[in-house]
Amino acid sequence: MIKITFYSKNDNFIGYALSGHAMYGEYGEDIVCAAVSALAINASNSIEKFTDDEFENIEYEDKGYLSLVMTATISNDSLLLMKSMYVGIKQIEEEYGDDYIQLEIEEV
Repeated sequence: MIKITFYSKNDNFIGYALSGHAMYGEYGEDIVCAAVSALAINASNSIEKFTDDEFENIEYEDKGYLSLVMTATISNDSLLLMKSMYVGIKQIEEEYGDDYIQLEIEEV
């Protein structure tokens, strides 16, 4: 199962952490893992490319772990990218169920 935690401060997402594997399909063919990974990596890459916001990004591919945490003031562009990622992950969770994805929001 993939566990995804979005970190929220004052009703704004300021980061996320995801870990695990969905185990929906064989390694390399798991569409749930691929979809979640694509959304998370795209959000991180887009924040880096399209904003000047500062963040810490940690990735352990072999352990299935990825996190991004904003380390300074977050721009409206980054907020929108985080919200977009959340919407995509939520839709995957609704489509495939909580046997494969556990999504939570943690107030920090």
